[in-house]
Amino acid sequence: MTLSPHYLIAGICLALGMVAGFVMHRSDFCLAGVFRDLFLFGSSFKLRQLVLLIACTMLLFEAARLAGLLPIYPFPLLGPATAAGVMGAFLFGIGMVLAGGCVVGTLYKMGAGSLLSFVAFLGLIAGSGLYAEFHPFWKSLLTATTLFGGKITIPQILGIPPFLLVVPVSIILTVLLVIWWRRGGMSRALNAQGAMQPWHAAVILALVSLASFTLVGMPLGITTAYAKMAALIESAVAPGHLASVAFYATRPMNYQHPLTAITLAGGPGAALDGIALVQFPVILGVVFGGTISAISIGEFSPYARVPLRQYLSAAAGGVIMGVASRMAPACNVWHLLGGLPILAAASVMFVIGLLPGAWVGSRILAGWVIK
Repeated sequence: MTLSPHYLIAGICLALGMVAGFVMHRSDFCLAGVFRDLFLFGSSFKLRQLVLLIACTMLLFEAARLAGLLPIYPFPLLGPATAAGVMGAFLFGIGMVLAGGCVVGTLYKMGAGSLLSFVAFLGLIAGSGLYAEFHPFWKSLLTATTLFGGKITIPQILGIPPFLLVVPVSIILTVLLVIWWRRGGMSRALNAQGAMQPWHAAVILALVSLASFTLVGMPLGITTAYAKMAALIESAVAPGHLASVAFYATRPMNYQHPLTAITLAGGPGAALDGIALVQFPVILGVVFGGTISAISIGEFSPYARVPLRQYLSAAAGGVIMGVASRMAPACNVWHLLGGLPILAAASVMFVIGLLPGAWVGSRILAGWVIK
């Protein structure tokens, strides 16, 4: 019996999400933690792992492109850089620190039993729905502030082949990584049962990103699915209002799947379309991956007794992330693990906004939440 292409795609996305959730839980690899630790504790250990992840992904993507394994390049849903998008990235940086995890970190922590992360997850859905109410205004602002003539990557902007930039950037990052490795800055003592060195997780996640790009047509991405969840809820409680919101009628995804050649199209609306087929399984996979990891080492233990202000911080952070992921547009995982490795201009601009936002979020966290 021939496997339906839709089941094949959903199965691939589920498996990739499970691997990502498992290794992120075992290594405590959270992108929000990278910047929180840097600004709150002055620790750059997790930042070094992120540099390794980006360097590995950059080399893998370029090797795959040169080998003809990436028929869609740049990948779908990746837009041009905009000045307004920097504000979205700034707000995203605040939100992910306050939430205690980014859009993916929230999922694997929730799967491992964190009720705080579940609250942040609900906030992400609420924030995505909130953005829908002012989408036409923000979309016009993004369009008006589009940079570089709408070109996607820096090599496209410069009119040169990607490898002419990828090679020197990779060399610089490799030199940094070798220096850190020789100084013992890439690993740490592991005392917890089943713990994984973060640099191991970085390499595995780079391979997951490559598998997603080659098998699905794009790196891991999930934030449009949060907006779709908001639309599904709204369709049940206020269908009349849902029909009047322009955002839910947009269909930004429209491409031919590289393995099956079927067309995947969809958007944030309530329909079970291409977005749902690709992103919902990834979300489930990351949650299940965190759950499997936690149960297998005896760490699955839902807990709720934390100060009220931490719940409020998680909820507020989730809402801010949900709004900001649409304003940027897209999230830190999409840009850092997908766009930055192909030198997308929008991803560079995202980092420019994310860094000061994460600093502000860390100040709020230290002063008002965990004082």
